[in-house]
Amino acid sequence: MEIRVFCVLALLLFSSSFLQVARGQSDPAAEVVEGTEEAGDLGIVGDDVQDFSSESYTPAAGVETVCVFPKNPSKVVAAGEECELLVGMKNDGESHLNIIAIQASVHLPFDHRYLVQNLSVQAFNNATVPPSAQATFPYIFAVSKFMQPGSFDLVGTIIYEIDQNAYQNVFYNGTIEVTEPGGLLSVESVFLFCLAVALLGLLGFWIRGQIQNLSKKTKRAPKAKVEVGTATTDASTDEWLQGTAYSQSQANKLKKKK
Repeated sequence: MEIRVFCVLALLLFSSSFLQVARGQSDPAAEVVEGTEEAGDLGIVGDDVQDFSSESYTPAAGVETVCVFPKNPSKVVAAGEECELLVGMKNDGESHLNIIAIQASVHLPFDHRYLVQNLSVQAFNNATVPPSAQATFPYIFAVSKFMQPGSFDLVGTIIYEIDQNAYQNVFYNGTIEVTEPGGLLSVESVFLFCLAVALLGLLGFWIRGQIQNLSKKTKRAPKAKVEVGTATTDASTDEWLQGTAYSQSQANKLKKKK
């Protein structure tokens, strides 16, 4: 019985690890999520957008940025589904800001040197922020549908020009929660639930068997019967008691009975 239990347990654990590996494999072509080609007057997203991930610029003086998730204040992002955020810019300088692009990337939370995914780059045409003015720019992104659920760090930057000099500001550097697509119920969650139920069932059978074995070992043996009979008087004992007070009292009792 115990050999069968261990075999079934090993098979279930192997199936769970195989499912985790299969879900962890990603399509290299899907690592960078391309945006839609339709856009408004301010933005164009396409394959010919310049990649600014290898460039690093300093922020300009008098420029402040802020980020808001208008439809997702909890910052929960479903893998493979689009999520929108708004980037607000405030220009306290003396020159116009020409907005070039917005880009973002996903990193491991404990070390930003480990890049998980570069998100799409959204370029803008004819987007400017005059001095002493504010403006808001949308950014739509989607993490890979193969990304494992968990907490990741999202780093978003906006690139702009002042007098033909490039600058950038980090508008968001915080945590997002990546969840599985299709809601809370998924194939993996159902499999893990069934695995937990199976393990609990096997554990219950094992505990039951151990209790039964223990009860058999501690079962008490039947008590020996004690035979009760009439007392007999040995002749040698009567001879030994002759002449004592006990024999005299016995003789007196016999006389009274007569």
